[in-house]
This record gives sequence, C-alpha cells and structure tokens, in this order.
Amino acid sequence: MDRFDGAILDVDGTVLRGPDAIPGAVEAVQALRDAGLSLAFFSNNPTKFPAAYADRLTAAGVEASTAEVLTSGTVTAEYLSRNHAGERFFVIGEPGLCDQLRDLDLELTGDYTEADTVVASIDREFTYEDLKTALWALSDDAVGFVGTDPDRVVPAADHLIPGSGAIINAVADVAGRDPEAVLGKPHDAAREAVLARLGVPPERCLVVGDRLDTDIALGEGAGMTTVLVLSGVTSRAEVEESEHDPDFVVDSLADVPDLF
Repeated sequence: MDRFDGAILDVDGTVLRGPDAIPGAVEAVQALRDAGLSLAFFSNNPTKFPAAYADRLTAAGVEASTAEVLTSGTVTAEYLSRNHAGERFFVIGEPGLCDQLRDLDLELTGDYTEADTVVASIDREFTYEDLKTALWALSDDAVGFVGTDPDRVVPAADHLIPGSGAIINAVADVAGRDPEAVLGKPHDAAREAVLARLGVPPERCLVVGDRLDTDIALGEGAGMTTVLVLSGVTSRAEVEESEHDPDFVVDSLADVPDLF
C-alpha cells in the first residue's frame, strides 16, 4: 500500500448497504488506515449533512469522522455559492438538501417565478405538480438548471430505488434542456473537492466504488487507481460492456487490501 497516500471510498453499495456494513468492510477500512492512508468517504446522496453520514458509518462499526465525509450535497452547495452567488433557488429535493444550501446562506424560494436557478435532486415525495412547476420555471431560458448527482438508482437495504438522476432526467426531458452541471461524482468539482479534502495528488490516490459511471469515472483520466466492487449496483457483465475500464474488479471492499 506504499504506492498510495489516500483513498476515496464510496459509501452505499461499497461500505454500507442500508444500515449495515457490507461483510468485511469494517476490517478493510481499518486495514487502509493501518497502512497510513488518509480516507475520504464520498457519497452521491445529497440528502444528509456529512455529520449524519459519519454517525451512520460509526453506528455500523466503521470508524469515520465528519471531516472525512463528503457528499454531493456539499459539492452542490459549494458550487452554487461560487457560481450563482446572490441568486434565488427553486429546489426539487428533500429537506436535508435545502438545509445544506441554507447553511451556506443561499436563498431558497418556493415561488418558481422568483427563481434564478432550479436545483433538481432526489425527492421521495416527487410529484407531477413538481415536474409541472419545474417545467414552468425552466421555460425562461434565463433561469439556470443544476442537478446534485447523476445516480439514476441507488442501493437500499433490499432493493434498488430511484435516485437523483431519475428526477433530474425527468425535469430535463420535459424542459428540453440539459443541466449546466450535475454535481457529485464524477464532476470535476467533486474530484477537486475530494482531493483537496485528502490533500494528496491523484496519482497517489485509490478510489473504490460500485459504480462505473461515477466512482470509476471520477478516477479515470486523473491518474487515480480505480477499483470496482460488485457489492452494489454493477454486475461483472456490465463491466465488459462499459466504456469505463477499472484497474481492478473485486467482489467487495473486503478484497481491496489484498490487492496491494
């Protein structure tokens, strides 16, 4: 492991499934720590503050601090603060995302006619009315459009469930517009944020995750070593058909320490 200084670990489908640690994940995380690697747990779930994820990991037996957690909600809030300062945001998303935006003093509005930018994300109470309102807001070409993350489905305890990408794509389809940015992995803003958090160069960084188009894509082209785990949403057959080419494919995080 002396070829690495840091590791980026996806959470759901890689370290956890539902409330529980995936078998062998606790020991694997500890092995990475024992090897001297700095760790970043990076989730594309935008609905919770990093502290809530740290608590969830800790409850499952995985040592994690708030400072080690990054989410697509964090990246989205920081992106909007930098690139859309002073604007008002109409959010299709859950209260946890709205709280993260307000935490950076971003102004939210429930009136689509006042919106400067529409932010779309996972919302487990998403309705036809929300879709209609987003369409009306985005009918003005001057209104911006940003998504939190591209995950169409996400692993829950027993089944896959629709994620942010499903809602973002629905909004984009009816509005006839692509978002200016879909934050979270593998967006450049996400890569820059997590590398800054770790404080390591990409060539000294290992990234482990269960998604080809987010986790593996995050590391590709940046010089990171990528490991796909098959404990989440991706099958081995899908690897063969994908444009993304992980450096390693293993059954789970438990197999990672032995690779090196």
